[in-house]
Amino acid sequence: MLFVIRNIDKPDTTALRAANRPAHLAYLDEIAPKLKLAGPFLSDDGQDMIGSLWIVEAPDRAAALRLATGDPYAKAGLFESQTATPWRQARGPTIG
Repeated sequence: MLFVIRNIDKPDTTALRAANRPAHLAYLDEIAPKLKLAGPFLSDDGQDMIGSLWIVEAPDRAAALRLATGDPYAKAGLFESQTATPWRQARGPTIG
C-alpha cells in the first residue's frame, strides 16, 4: 500500500536541517526500494526548505511511520509533525 508521509519542520531550524542533510540523504538511499517519491516543501519565496513529502510503499501505517521516524532529520528533532496517510494514485505517471 502507498502512504503519503508529511513532515513539517519546526520554525527556525534551517541550520539543523543543513547539519543533518548528508545523513538524511544517505537514509533515503537506504530506503530507496520503499521510497517512490520524495521532495521538500518550500517557503513562499522558494528559498528555504520547510518540510517534506514522501510517498512510500509499506504494508501498513505503522510501517510507514517507522520509515518516517527512522529519518535522521526526525531523530535530530527537526520535525514539528509527521503524518502517514494511505494514498491511491488516480492520475499521472505511475508511481510504484
